[in-house]
Amino acid sequence: MKFRQTKRRRRSGEGIDQHSHGLSHRGGETAFAEEGSAGKAPARSARGDFRHRDRAAAAGGSRHPVGRHFRGDDQATPELANGIRRTIERRVRSWRAVHGEEQEVIFRQVHEPGRMGLSDFTDMAAAGITIAGQPLDHRLYHFRLAYSGFEHAHVVLGGESFVALAEGLQNALWSLGGAPREHRSDSLSAALRNLDKDAREDLTRRYDELCSHYGMTPSRNNRSIAHENGSIEGPHGHLKRAINDALLMRGSSDFDDLAAYRRFVDEIVSRVNARNSKRIDIERAELQELPVRRTSDYEEVIVRVTSSGGFTLRKVFYTVPSRLIGHRFRVRLFDDRLVFSSAARNS
Repeated sequence: MKFRQTKRRRRSGEGIDQHSHGLSHRGGETAFAEEGSAGKAPARSARGDFRHRDRAAAAGGSRHPVGRHFRGDDQATPELANGIRRTIERRVRSWRAVHGEEQEVIFRQVHEPGRMGLSDFTDMAAAGITIAGQPLDHRLYHFRLAYSGFEHAHVVLGGESFVALAEGLQNALWSLGGAPREHRSDSLSAALRNLDKDAREDLTRRYDELCSHYGMTPSRNNRSIAHENGSIEGPHGHLKRAINDALLMRGSSDFDDLAAYRRFVDEIVSRVNARNSKRIDIERAELQELPVRRTSDYEEVIVRVTSSGGFTLRKVFYTVPSRLIGHRFRVRLFDDRLVFSSAARNS
């Protein structure tokens, strides 16, 4: 690209300006040769417009005037005019179509009523929920039908686990009144973390049995491939925004107790389902019937009360009356509570 230097015309009372507008090349950078007055803008070239967008930056001695794009090697290149930029982009795009890398292909799915339900967990730390002034560290278990958009949310206190999944999924199915033919979840990597091989196999078996109890075929998306679970990943954001908006209208994110917060979440989810009521009614007719009763949504563990007056379960120490020291108990571990079901034989 050639640039034409221009000189100011002689005016009455002035001598010929010895400083010309133009472009000079210094150390691999394109720089403007400015006039004696730093506040004056550089001239336009015949085939490109290299005006400063921020004259204040130029006057302040900025090395890179605003309005330029920079490469990784810190070399400044002038901003191209719209027509030139579009031409380059079009030619690069055409080159990539012939010589570029292959791209991932995603096939669009057509969801059938009654076929697929999806489960996932989403973190709620950003909401800043407090119970009686104390921060609530929790997640939401989120269930959704792919066709109708029916949703169910359950407050989870103990993190992602099979117990939380089993309780939340069964609550969703019984509130819905039926079960889809297929249930999809993520790879359960959080629930399987820090478990040995036998424990992981046992948890996988229990998940398959849970789905079998409701006549659902279990499926999992590949780890870290979010779009395979897109029918639930996207609605996570919609649900969180609805909760945040409701908190703003409420004027406070503090609740008297956990039950009040759970009712708050249930009310928001009910509004979402009300908007999709027609499609939900269509899908309900295609759902499978529920079994006679629920299956277990807890984990049963045998613990021994030590001389410290308590026992350790899932890296948490629980205290009990000292008279129980030396006894063993069968404990049912739910997401938010422990239940002593019966006493095991003494040691």
